[in-house]
Amino acid sequence: MQILLIRHGATASNRARLYLGRADEPLCKAGIEQARARFADGLPPVEKVFVSPLRRCRQTAAILFPDFEPVVIEAFVEIDFGRFEGQSHDQLISGDPAYAAWLASRGEGPIPGGEDMAALRRRCRQGFLDMTAQSRGCGRIAAVAHGGTIMAVLSEFCEPPRAFYDGFVKNCGVVRCVWDGARLRLEGGLS
Repeated sequence: MQILLIRHGATASNRARLYLGRADEPLCKAGIEQARARFADGLPPVEKVFVSPLRRCRQTAAILFPDFEPVVIEAFVEIDFGRFEGQSHDQLISGDPAYAAWLASRGEGPIPGGEDMAALRRRCRQGFLDMTAQSRGCGRIAAVAHGGTIMAVLSEFCEPPRAFYDGFVKNCGVVRCVWDGARLRLEGGLS
C-alpha cells in the first residue's frame, strides 16, 4: 500500500519558531496558502484520509482532500512539550536547566510536565498500525499529521532504518512511501 505522510500547514507558532505540541492552534494565513498551493500542485488520488485530532491537521486535510471525511487517529497527536510549549529555543536556553539537559540528550530525555521520546514512538507506532489495519485492501492512503509524529513513524518503520531527526519534514511537506505490512520504504526523498 502506498502512504502519503503529510505535515500540516504552518501555524503562527511554527512561523515564530516556538515549540508547538498539544496546543490546538489553527493554521495561519501562510499555512492556509501552503496547503492551497500543495492542493494546486496535485496529490495522487487516495482511498482514505487519516488525521491527528488537532485543528491544524484537520484544516490542512480539509484543503488537500475536500471530498473526504478524515478518520481521526488520536495517537497521531503531536508530542506534549510540557513546560517548553509556546517558548522558543532562545527563551529556554538562557534560563532553563531542564531544557539544556533535554538538548544534551538529543531530545530523548524527559520534558518537564510533558512526554518523552520513547512514549511518542510507542504511541505513534500503535497509531500507524491502527491506521494500516483500517486500510486493508486500499491502494493508497494519506495521513495528515505533525512533524514529530512523522519522524516517529519513519524512525520506527523505515527500511533502511532512519534516525528520528532524519525524518524532518517542512510544513505541508509530503513523504511518499510504500508499506509492505512490516516496513516502510521511501519513494524519493522528503519534501
